Amino acid sequence: MIQVEGLTKYYGEYAAVRDLAFTINKGEVIGFLGLNGAGKTTTLKILGCVLLPTSGRVVIDGYDAVRDPHEVRKRIGFLPDTPPLYDEMTVGEYLAYVAQLRGVHAGEARSRVLEAEEKTALREMDGALISTLSHGYRQRVGVAQALVHRPAFLILDEPTSGLDPAQIRGMRELIRSLKGTHTVLVSSHILPEISETCDRLLIISGGQLVAQGTEEELARNLGGGSIEVEVRGEKAKALAALSGIGPVSVMQEDGALLSLQVQASADQRPRVAQALVGAGLELLRLDRGTQRLESIFLNLTRSGGAKQEVAS
Repeated sequence: MIQVEGLTKYYGEYAAVRDLAFTINKGEVIGFLGLNGAGKTTTLKILGCVLLPTSGRVVIDGYDAVRDPHEVRKRIGFLPDTPPLYDEMTVGEYLAYVAQLRGVHAGEARSRVLEAEEKTALREMDGALISTLSHGYRQRVGVAQALVHRPAFLILDEPTSGLDPAQIRGMRELIRSLKGTHTVLVSSHILPEISETCDRLLIISGGQLVAQGTEEELARNLGGGSIEVEVRGEKAKALAALSGIGPVSVMQEDGALLSLQVQASADQRPRVAQALVGAGLELLRLDRGTQRLESIFLNLTRSGGAKQEVAS
């Protein structure tokens, strides 16, 4: 769906993006991570045909973003970090207007608007003025305008920014539901959301791509990663059962209730579960280490990181 080769963007003498190269397959949900100033927004704007690159090539669904920007724009939906809303319109009026701008046939516009509202839980707000909406609802309208023309490629820049926990969960479910039907690139500072929703990660630092691959692949390459478990049973049995998987540390102990952390270079959750249950222990909780993606991200961006190319 997307092929990027040697993408570079200068502002005067400053290189915001330098020699980026990556591919995204049709139907994938990709997380795009980087610190502030890393070049994420510049890259997204080039992919969205808002900015021209200084050099390099971007091909989206077979069309060159420089030579055929109008064809590319027909195939993308773009949610920038600040949703492009008109406060004097109602939600329904605004989405109908965006559908018209996107070339949706007049006879199909209303059904497309309803479809976008259903996907973003905005149906009850169809007649509400955008100026009266809370931040969370405004963010949903921003996603709806990116979806209303059924784009092949969806760019979401900080889609969960400012949302409450319930809205974040709804946005996470929405992004998951788009997988396969749309190709999605999600930029976010909320790392657990990226971990929960994305197939692969692209990590950018100093305008350059420093790593790409699944979370498990990146953790393995960096020699890190952990699994957290909560079990009920004998401590000695638990430690013995997990000894063949990786180093084990006791995080908390309350009688027969144990919280353990297992260091593993790959996602060994099935093996951990099998070992604990096989030892006669009661498995209460099993999770990937909650700080793993954060550790990977900081590892790669603090010092620029050693460039990692991981085959998907």
